[in-house]
Amino acid sequence: MKVLKIVLILLIINHLGFAQSIDTQKLDSYFNTLEANQKFMGSVAILKDGKVIYNKQVGYSDMASKQKPNKETKYRIGSVSKVFTATLMFKAIEEGKISLNQTIEKYFPEIQNANTITIFHLLNHRSGIHSFTDSKEEFLSYHTQPKTETEMVNIITKGGSDFKPDEKAAYSNSNYVLLSYILEKLYNKPYNQILEDKITKPLNLNNTFFGSKINPEDNEAYAYRFDKKWKKTDESHPSISMGAGGVVSTPTDLVHFIEALFNNKILLPESIAKMKTIQDKFGMGLFKTKYYDKVSYGHNGEIDGFISVLRCFPDENIGFAIVSNGLDYPMNSIEVTIVNSLFDKHYDIPDFRIYEPKSKELNQYLGVYSSETFPVKLTVTRSGNQLHLQAPGNSVMNLQATAKGEFKHEPAGLTIIFDIEKNQMQISQGGKINVLNKE
Repeated sequence: MKVLKIVLILLIINHLGFAQSIDTQKLDSYFNTLEANQKFMGSVAILKDGKVIYNKQVGYSDMASKQKPNKETKYRIGSVSKVFTATLMFKAIEEGKISLNQTIEKYFPEIQNANTITIFHLLNHRSGIHSFTDSKEEFLSYHTQPKTETEMVNIITKGGSDFKPDEKAAYSNSNYVLLSYILEKLYNKPYNQILEDKITKPLNLNNTFFGSKINPEDNEAYAYRFDKKWKKTDESHPSISMGAGGVVSTPTDLVHFIEALFNNKILLPESIAKMKTIQDKFGMGLFKTKYYDKVSYGHNGEIDGFISVLRCFPDENIGFAIVSNGLDYPMNSIEVTIVNSLFDKHYDIPDFRIYEPKSKELNQYLGVYSSETFPVKLTVTRSGNQLHLQAPGNSVMNLQATAKGEFKHEPAGLTIIFDIEKNQMQISQGGKINVLNKE
């Protein structure tokens, strides 16, 4: 492996241990910076050992009225709803109402391969049923209008099958819409009532429910997309997404839910073990995500501009949730920042400054830089107004100017400051600073 790549990797693979107390002021600065630069609107919650240790809200829940969010502000959570639906299905299994091996022709005989598709296949995305949301043009033609079960089943049936059941796995929202209808048949109740009876009421999740038209008077957030400015999005009707994406919640409720789930307060341990079992990258209502040497389970969600993340680290008894109603920044970067804060790892406050240096100014920085304490020599070159950094045998990195003499390379987390008078370059990464001299 190339030398510089080794240096970069060594900075991020150290063993993680949970921070005894997270730096809430730094996290506040991080989210305040995203807010100030119109990169993120939404809410965050972190839970440890059953207690919320961090809560933060930024942006607006309703831009028209300039309404700011608070801890009780409710957001659509998209496919994070699938964790609730899978939990409800396992509850029904524990109650003897159905089994994982039950085929679905009893409920939906019109669906292709219904006689061989099982509850397990639906939960594990192994049914082969085409996801109705993948037919995007058609989906966008009706997504804001209410649909009955008959209408949705007809749409799903029309989509057909992408592969034979259990042949492989492919993510399909159709699976969890069908699971929602099966739950309604098993309990003879609407999905929202089942959700309340089995999860939200027993756990006192007072801000979690099956959605309807967004109501800002009930402290519900609208969603926005950024196109030179924040623009309000259309609302998909919850009757279309059902338990695949129709739940509304808060980050605080979400972390309490995931903590209760993994501490066997809702389901038996054997049910949780089945949900966590990964086959072809899919669990049943859960995905497995590794951060360094830590393992988490959860789900992501996206609907109409709402983007959400829910994660639980069972071994550490830690959970966190991020729900955004406006995002113009990689959610993965926010997610990793939360993890780094939890496990006492360095992270940077993003620098969104933009500076346009002249070619003559860039000439001052050109040359080869080295230090006895740094493993490689770094060469600085330019083409036009673009400054480049390169280590021997590695590809060229384009540097972005943030101020006079200051540059960054976001993919590697590098910050570089030139000191012309001293003929030096200061390079920072992962909280470590090295000073190199110009040869």
